[in-house]
Amino acid sequence: MNTLKEYLHSNPYPGRGILIGKDASGGTVIAYFIMGRSENSRNRIFEKTEDGIRTRAYDESKLTDPSLIIYAPVRRVGEVTIVTNGDQTDTVRDELIKSECPECDFSARFAAALQTREYEPDPPNYTPRISGILGKSGYELSILKSEDQTGGVCQRNFFKYAYENGVCHFIHTYEHDGNPIPTFKGEPVRLQTPEGSARGIAEYIWSCLDEANRVSLYVKRLCANCGGADSFIINKHSK
Repeated sequence: MNTLKEYLHSNPYPGRGILIGKDASGGTVIAYFIMGRSENSRNRIFEKTEDGIRTRAYDESKLTDPSLIIYAPVRRVGEVTIVTNGDQTDTVRDELIKSECPECDFSARFAAALQTREYEPDPPNYTPRISGILGKSGYELSILKSEDQTGGVCQRNFFKYAYENGVCHFIHTYEHDGNPIPTFKGEPVRLQTPEGSARGIAEYIWSCLDEANRVSLYVKRLCANCGGADSFIINKHSK
């Protein structure tokens, strides 16, 4: 398996990315980052909320279109955590809270919620919606993308994984930079899980991202032994 640094070597623009897995000691690691090319996309920070994080404009006076850049990337429902690159986080959350036991049927609820969504309406890129969900029994990743560059039929792909110590899976929106930007292809990438505290992992992932395009990063780690959790945010812009 490659490390994240090896995988992202020479790729200045993977876009937005989700990483989920277990570290070598069995701790659960969740990471989400955003990158940006336009001033509007780069004008963002992450901030913590009661059940996860949200994006907000760093400079409100420069915010031109909030529709695809202001959302809650991470939310929690009981023991289940949702992480996505758009407002489909709320679509999945709303479906989960209908359940008497979100941990028991999060897989079915995840799929049902995302059947109602499709890729982003941002021609000519038609940015994929990437989503992840995890509970005690395992985790899943999904990508909703256009089957071609015309914004036609939405292809919905779902990937289910059992936890494996030292292993994570990583999915991102774009193959690399371009105009239009080419959509991620294939299955989520199996990688070595970064090790350390939430802060240490965040600093490592941040170093893997292109300095000119990276915007914000969130990492959460749940300890396998004590059940405690720590999280860390890095924003290119800081209040």
